[in-house]
Amino acid sequence: MNNRRLDGGVLTVMIEEMKRMINIGEKIDVEFKKAENGLNKDIYETVCSFNNRNGGHIFLGVEDKTRKIVGVNPEVIDKMKKDFTTAINNANKINPPIYLTPQDYEIDGRMIIYIRVPEGTQLRRLNGRIMDRTHEGDIDITDNAELVYKMYARKQSTFFVNKVYPNLGLEFLDFDVIRRAKKMAVSRVDDHAWTNMSEEEILRSSGLILTDPDTGKEGITLAAILLFGKDSSIMSVLPQYKTDAIFRIKDMDRYDDREIIITNLVDSFRRLMDFGKKHLNDSFVMEGDRSISARDKILREIISNILAHRDYANAYTAQFVIEKDKIFTKNSNLPHGHGELQLNKFEPFPKNPPISKVFREIGYADELGSGMRITNKYTKMYSGGTPVFVEDNIFQIIIPMDGAASIQVGPNVISKETSKETSKETSKETSKETLDRIIGIIEENSNITLKELAEILNISVSGVRYHIDKMKEEGVIQRRGSTKKGEWKIQK
Repeated sequence: MNNRRLDGGVLTVMIEEMKRMINIGEKIDVEFKKAENGLNKDIYETVCSFNNRNGGHIFLGVEDKTRKIVGVNPEVIDKMKKDFTTAINNANKINPPIYLTPQDYEIDGRMIIYIRVPEGTQLRRLNGRIMDRTHEGDIDITDNAELVYKMYARKQSTFFVNKVYPNLGLEFLDFDVIRRAKKMAVSRVDDHAWTNMSEEEILRSSGLILTDPDTGKEGITLAAILLFGKDSSIMSVLPQYKTDAIFRIKDMDRYDDREIIITNLVDSFRRLMDFGKKHLNDSFVMEGDRSISARDKILREIISNILAHRDYANAYTAQFVIEKDKIFTKNSNLPHGHGELQLNKFEPFPKNPPISKVFREIGYADELGSGMRITNKYTKMYSGGTPVFVEDNIFQIIIPMDGAASIQVGPNVISKETSKETSKETSKETSKETLDRIIGIIEENSNITLKELAEILNISVSGVRYHIDKMKEEGVIQRRGSTKKGEWKIQK
């Protein structure tokens, strides 16, 4: 992401924060390098030591002793960024490779390059050596068994998303998003634990406010910011964060449609779901005595995986790609093995427990380990194929398609022959008028069945179910009791 694409307000906040750090000077998590016409050779030592310790900030174009912004030669910026990215992605140099995105900014009329290095969740080596960071700078601890042991122990005992920001207050979060999440959770379960909780109580109960072990102060965690943070807050702590949604049927070299999503995880999930629904035909299948959307079941699982199980210490851009013969996702990962996963031998490992917990509460995910089974089940119903899951530093899911599952991009979206009835209704089902009619009917008769609703609205039961599921997901309505004898409740 180039800084010039950032919202003006976000860019201003980021530049002011960078100027503040420069004015304070170098410390354990801030490093200056003059680098006017090329990369300093020791920059990779700093990258490795920051990643092995607590993360940090590297500024190229700033003198270390004077804190003077001397600037980087604009003519060599692109080459420097390319050389840097190539080097850190080379396993023969830094192992495991690390994905970082250097950004160029103009500060006080001079260009600098800023590199945010996150705290790593696994130990990294530079040319086979283990680097650590102290107040004195970058040090080689390879031959110090005690320090190496302590580093391994520290890496194994923490989750990156539990990083605490004691200096960031609750104002860094979007309380409207928290309230929406609460509504979604409460609508799913009677007497949900969140029902009578305040926004802050929800954060605490979800492990999103913790005590910083270094300072002893409380603060919101990175997971809290990712789940509920304002866009500017997310970019200030994790500037490399984004998810790339691509639809590619005709233009295979680029794309037919694309959406780069940089927002909280709650809304990211919804936007990715909408992107998938926009470009994939629906296929209602019978499961027992009820009709369900196999497409939506698949999308829910793979999108949840992209967002909840990503290694956020890694700057690799997560991808959600729809092509004619497949859907595939890619996201950074802390692997517990390598190669294709087998359903009967798969042992799940928690990646980001606090994010997964909130996703389960609001209906975005189920219990750990269920996603692979669910995806396998509904892929067979949807396309007749078998999904592939590949465990590595980049986790991949590949959903085979039959070609008929994709639809045309553009304002006049026309589905291919999956179901003529569904195709007609899909265009109707997004209308606010229909949603309002359903709510009005339920207010008059809270015991009405889906079949009765379908008859009144003159659409199929599957069409009604689509609306109902959508309103349940958004926390608008709730079903209490059994299918035949229960009742609907409108959430005010």
